[in-house]
Amino acid sequence: MSRARVHNFSVSLDGFATGEGLSRDAPFGHAGERLHQWMFATRWWHERVGEPGGSDGLDDAFVRQFTPGIGAEIMGAGKFGYPGWHEDQEWKGWWGPNPPFHTPTFILTHHTRPSIEMEGGTTFHFLDTSPAKALETAREAAGGQDVRIGGGPTVIRDFLADGLIDHVHVAVVPVVLGRGVRLWDGLEDLEKDYDMEATSSPSGVTHLTLTRSGL
Repeated sequence: MSRARVHNFSVSLDGFATGEGLSRDAPFGHAGERLHQWMFATRWWHERVGEPGGSDGLDDAFVRQFTPGIGAEIMGAGKFGYPGWHEDQEWKGWWGPNPPFHTPTFILTHHTRPSIEMEGGTTFHFLDTSPAKALETAREAAGGQDVRIGGGPTVIRDFLADGLIDHVHVAVVPVVLGRGVRLWDGLEDLEKDYDMEATSSPSGVTHLTLTRSGL
């Protein structure tokens, strides 16, 4: 069976994966882009945006695991759009006409709408269902490849709580946000089900990987 994976998910030192005060003008609230600067500095990111340069090394090696072997993505309504996006029938996500997913992408939301076909192979599908049912649907669409659980923190936490994720990569970024939405709340004893490794990067980021025991 295909695996469910999380990649390049950034949290602060105090465990927050997004800030407070999210809006259309501030997708991560008061956190701004502080949780993702490490990624923007990599060669992989520079290649994506068509710019020269960028760093090689550990950070770049981790971000390059984002795409290989992925056949579908699941994300929450809060990742797809700003609070209240469901009232805007023209909203098609943050990423422009060619989103970076290039697979069937399933949005978990109570405000469903018809699927949206984008450039580059991404099609957004809107589901009002449980994590387990969403994963079953995404696996069918993935055609034997893995399913990426893209976030935000509440969605990843729900999938972890239900025992549905096989591999997690979290980048712990050396900033303190103080408020927002935490990733780990309510997941006591999670470490019992996973083999864990932590690797420090010269950028100051610690890459934490959790792989389900026995895989």
